[in-house]
Amino acid sequence: MPQATLSFGELFDADFLSALQRLSLRAKRVAGGGRHAERLSRDRGGGVEFKDYRPYTPGDDLRAVDWNIYRRLGKLSLRLFEEQQDLPLYLLPDVSESLFLESPPRVIAGLRATLALAAVGLEGHDSVGLFPFARELQVVFKSLSGRASVLTAAQRLSALTESSRGQRTDLVAAIRQLSRMKLRPGLLVIASDFFDPQGVDAIEQALRAVRHRLLLIQLTRASDAQPELRGDVRLRDCESGEAVNLTLTPDVLERYRAVHRAFTDSLGALARRRGGRLLQLDVERDLLEQLAPLFEIGAALA
Repeated sequence: MPQATLSFGELFDADFLSALQRLSLRAKRVAGGGRHAERLSRDRGGGVEFKDYRPYTPGDDLRAVDWNIYRRLGKLSLRLFEEQQDLPLYLLPDVSESLFLESPPRVIAGLRATLALAAVGLEGHDSVGLFPFARELQVVFKSLSGRASVLTAAQRLSALTESSRGQRTDLVAAIRQLSRMKLRPGLLVIASDFFDPQGVDAIEQALRAVRHRLLLIQLTRASDAQPELRGDVRLRDCESGEAVNLTLTPDVLERYRAVHRAFTDSLGALARRRGGRLLQLDVERDLLEQLAPLFEIGAALA
């Protein structure tokens, strides 16, 4: 049966928020050098970090000329700098009905992971957008900034458990809605079990209209790959209500496991083709411990 509405304290208790603060500070310490927070853009201009020289050409800003080089070599050379820019972070947590089932419900892990990434982005002075989805995309905020905004993000995420119950999953429609928004390129993070009836191919097709880098967070549990059901069962789709009778023999279960492996492999391949990655998040294990490697030096978050 579906879980009761989740309170703020159930989603984001004191221990979680304390651990979240430690993760944010840890991520900030290793964020330099092109990382997710405080990354350097490829645009060269009047920024704060010296990058290179190039010969002067008529029309260039004389304030950028290195006069020491001119005095020594008689050549006009311009100093080039890299500008620091924020990385827009667009968070799409799945809040459809299916994520409220089981114990604990996957929606808890999805919203906690979303808040963790929001907190790291806000700590690193990035702008954060929140776009939860079920049957369609909601716009909670397009651009939130400032480290003091973490509590605001947590409160808005908590309210989603009251407003999104009973809705089916349609990630494809949500991505299409997002693609029509005039958002500057950034990092798109989708937290879901990705059990969309239209399949991974349809998700990838919709993503072709989106310019953002991609991080997929797959909310999993061990029984997804290794179901414990056996014998004669009646399976009902928790969102559509459709049901089917099955006899789960060893052969049927092996075919199911093969299909599940192919499903997960296709998600990973989709992310890699977009220059991103897939993170499988076990909802029954410590979430922040699983997220931490994203912020290690060399991790491919951004």
